[in-house]
Amino acid sequence: MELLWWSVAVVLFAVGLIGTVLPVFPGTIIILAGALLHRMMLGPEKSIGWGTIAVLVLLTVASYALDFLSGYFGARYFGATKWGMFGALLGAVIGIFFGIAGLFVGPVIGAVAGEFIAGKRMIDRSE
Repeated sequence: MELLWWSVAVVLFAVGLIGTVLPVFPGTIIILAGALLHRMMLGPEKSIGWGTIAVLVLLTVASYALDFLSGYFGARYFGATKWGMFGALLGAVIGIFFGIAGLFVGPVIGAVAGEFIAGKRMIDRSE
């Protein structure tokens, strides 16, 4: 039975590692789930400590916070109003559920929607 739990943990770690490079899978969450499963099923004498799990939780939260904030500050850098920045943040949150396309397109759609709906900004088409 121990071999089964080791195998499940290794598979979760491998899929999580792939997910950190390819944003199709939520890599950090999968790695955290593998660590928690490993700790619960194998016990404290054969697994990592709670301190290591606490560090993994902090890294997971930090990675998602940086993901959301990058969309916000990206919109700000390109001159969006506060509504456009809020739309970019909301688009990033919603985009997570649509895989790699949502990860890139969600903040853009959110920023444009925020500008047009609440920011009342018009695009200047004169060249």
